[in-house]
Amino acid sequence: MVRPLGELENAVMTRVWEWNRPVTVREVLLDLRSDREIAYTTVMTVLDKLYRKGWLRRERDGRAYRYAPVATREAYTAALMHEAWATSDNPAAALVHFFGMMSAPQREALADALRVAGPQEPPATR
Repeated sequence: MVRPLGELENAVMTRVWEWNRPVTVREVLLDLRSDREIAYTTVMTVLDKLYRKGWLRRERDGRAYRYAPVATREAYTAALMHEAWATSDNPAAALVHFFGMMSAPQREALADALRVAGPQEPPATR
């Protein structure tokens, strides 16, 4: 089950995804401090939790770790959408409501994504 990231987890993961390279606690800390007061140990704890949850991988670099994302933000978003859709008793109705909430650019992006995905074969029946 995919759970949404907490506010601080999201702030940390946003930086890791945007930088698209292995990062240290200190790098994340210095960037976060432009927005908020935060302690080194707090950032270290969040990165460790994200590692233990499977969102990050890490490798030793001297006495520190470098953290890198396991998946892209897009994969995370897709997993959240899939999880939310799977909880519906009526997936078709949920999609109708979801589409109704979409802006014109979002609908265009959906149409583009469906073209890229191509036609899907229906599942085989017994």
